[in-house]
Amino acid sequence: MGFLSQLTAGLSLFLLASATTENNEDVLHSEIGRLNNETLLWGPYRPNLYFGVRPRVPSGIATALSWVKVDNYVDVQGNVRYTCEQNEDMAGYGWEEYDTRKGGVQTIHDAKNQIDITTMFVKIPGGAHGGSWAARIKGEPRDDAPADLKTTAVFYIVNEGLDETIDVAEGTPTGFEEDVTFSGTSKHLGGYKLVITKGKGVHPTSDHPASGQRDLEKTVVHSETVPLHHLWQAKKLFFQALQNGVNEIIKEFGPETAPPPWQVYQLPNVAKSGNIQIVQKVFEGPFEFDVLFSSESAGKDVTSEDLSREIKLTTEAFNDRFKEIFSPKAPFDTVEYEKFGKSMLSNLAGGIGYFYGQHLVDRSDAPEYEEENEGFWEGTAEARGRRQERAEGPYELFSSIPSRPFFPRGFLWDEGFHLLPIIDWDTDLALEIVKSWYNLMDEDGWIAREQILGDEARSKVPPEFQVQYPHYANPPTLYLTLEVFLDKLQKSNGSQETGRERLSASDFLQTTYVDNPELGMEYLRRLYPLLRRQYLWFKKTQFGDIKGYDREAYSNKEAYRWRGRSIQHCLTSGLDDYPRPQPPHPGELHVDLISWMGMMTRTLAKIADIVGLPQDVQEYNKALDGITHNLVDLHWSEERGCFCDATIDDFEEHSLVCHKGYVSLFPFLMGLLEPDDAKLGKTLDYLGDKEELFSPHGIRSLSKRSVFYGTDENYWRSPVWININYLALVQLRKYALQDGPYATKAKGLYNDLRQNLVQTVYKSWEETGFAWEQYNPETGAGQRTQHFTGWTSLVVKMMAMDELSDGSSSHVRDEL
Repeated sequence: MGFLSQLTAGLSLFLLASATTENNEDVLHSEIGRLNNETLLWGPYRPNLYFGVRPRVPSGIATALSWVKVDNYVDVQGNVRYTCEQNEDMAGYGWEEYDTRKGGVQTIHDAKNQIDITTMFVKIPGGAHGGSWAARIKGEPRDDAPADLKTTAVFYIVNEGLDETIDVAEGTPTGFEEDVTFSGTSKHLGGYKLVITKGKGVHPTSDHPASGQRDLEKTVVHSETVPLHHLWQAKKLFFQALQNGVNEIIKEFGPETAPPPWQVYQLPNVAKSGNIQIVQKVFEGPFEFDVLFSSESAGKDVTSEDLSREIKLTTEAFNDRFKEIFSPKAPFDTVEYEKFGKSMLSNLAGGIGYFYGQHLVDRSDAPEYEEENEGFWEGTAEARGRRQERAEGPYELFSSIPSRPFFPRGFLWDEGFHLLPIIDWDTDLALEIVKSWYNLMDEDGWIAREQILGDEARSKVPPEFQVQYPHYANPPTLYLTLEVFLDKLQKSNGSQETGRERLSASDFLQTTYVDNPELGMEYLRRLYPLLRRQYLWFKKTQFGDIKGYDREAYSNKEAYRWRGRSIQHCLTSGLDDYPRPQPPHPGELHVDLISWMGMMTRTLAKIADIVGLPQDVQEYNKALDGITHNLVDLHWSEERGCFCDATIDDFEEHSLVCHKGYVSLFPFLMGLLEPDDAKLGKTLDYLGDKEELFSPHGIRSLSKRSVFYGTDENYWRSPVWININYLALVQLRKYALQDGPYATKAKGLYNDLRQNLVQTVYKSWEETGFAWEQYNPETGAGQRTQHFTGWTSLVVKMMAMDELSDGSSSHVRDEL
């Protein structure tokens, strides 16, 4: 049977049997939640590692892989692969195909160690603890490698449970000649067995006298029991154990007569019970071995034959589903772009992780944090410097990440963009992630914008960025995901019968909340109180001052200001160094934030309508009316032809500060302009102007004519960012398909922009092996963080969009 067929068959009977019972929706919702937990329990949920499998529970069995070339003494310590890093001479790495519920295939092109590592991972259902899983690890020397390349592969198994250990079957004093079997019991997983097979491959030999002590043809196991908070440092523990063994050899044979490096860098075999088991194999040339995890409750041990079968089925299912959902459209309907699209989607999904631990929060409520006085940024810096943070939690988060080597943690404003491809691929998975984020909300409605949970996550973050502040916001991008979900519910117009017809399909648990609208509505009913609480938190903490400065506006309530500004940065906006009014002022109003609030309000009105709260709908519609009017009254500059941030000038008057670029585009990006609005026409004019924003590689973050273009950090001051470009592409397509005076212009810009963006990301990926955080507007080269398969993966949705017919191929203005 396929991966989900056992589950869906049982669920089909359950749903049909319970159709006439009372409280049916509650029962179904609970059962769907249980099945989602089962099918999503296991995964490579340690995305900061090249390959690390763990379950979605606070303490369970976590595993990891590392490897290194051992043909000389010089390169070993600096080249052991474990955590994903920016500068490790990789020729590219990542998932070629991956489905979060089934598994997939990842290839790591390690140029420095002269080997390509392939990890194949599959899940096998059965039992009461999320089923079993298996992985195949293969190494293939690269073309420039010597025929006798020596590689050591190390596999770590840890038990994170309190007073829980992993037992290992007894081997010989020098290691294990055949498979190695581990077993144990976990609070969250029950009984289990994990087998590491003997595998395939030649082992190096040595005629050195030490060969009798360390047999390279055997698998060695080094077992230890260490404090739980040290378990995430498995690589460090490996080096400590390795160093002890090296010291023994040097002590016995001396540095001049030491064995060859592939024998020196081998752990002594110390196999016993412990909460960390380090398994080491040494190979010459290509190799392969399997890791087989069997849940005792499944009643059947997983075999290598099971693994081979499931790899084939998983690959077939992935390819079929990709063609159904994300098949690239012209002019990108080629084999090369399809391979590229699969990589982008797979690495986005393969970057989903489970995080657990405490984070640091400053709840001192210092008066400086009110930011009411001129020069407030100096006071807030002083308050932060008092270091009044405390550890809170532990919390857990199920989240996709922006970048495995550089940002292996949850980011609130990135997440909404991450989920836009994911919700098309697996709607139920996206909703699980949304729910996980809202489970982090405090009683006031605040969610920390960076989720740095636990010591392992903090190890990747400079101290000055670790503390979270409950008055700091972040763009509410999760509402973008919820808008897509609402659209899917509306388009499905399904019935319970439609949902039941699909119960035997392998993708049942990917579309449950759409195929069964009652379940989708129940999900929204449960989430809505948290959404409203967050909305009211925004209105309470990020309000902008209208009355205090005698501003003239349609609404005296709808104005907003990001808290957390400094001279150079507005980090909370997500657009870090984008030019803002100088100096910062408590009377500032930010056009991007009021636009986000407009989108947020619009989405809440739709949800409140669906869940039957007419008074709330009326409240939101009134607020949205105020926002759309105040965008013009407070932020539109007729002279500059764009929307602008506002501040208070030296005469205590309302003043606009205009920097054409992403910030000025936000009313357009959030779909807050009517198709016949002249302000839309002017926005499209400068968006399509080559001397302003339009480049051969996407829309620049800041106008080329700006005095700030490309200056200082140049983070959001010229580069092309795919998330904002995606929003622009969606709106251009929307306006192109609506009746209005700017439809033709929007259509041409849409076609040109789509082609520029896809070709830019593809070309850089083809040349470097990576997706990137941003792209150079002049050359198209990928920049900053590599392996940025977070929102850059939106390119897979761009390729799946239709090219619009009858659009001019050149709607870009050439103005000097």
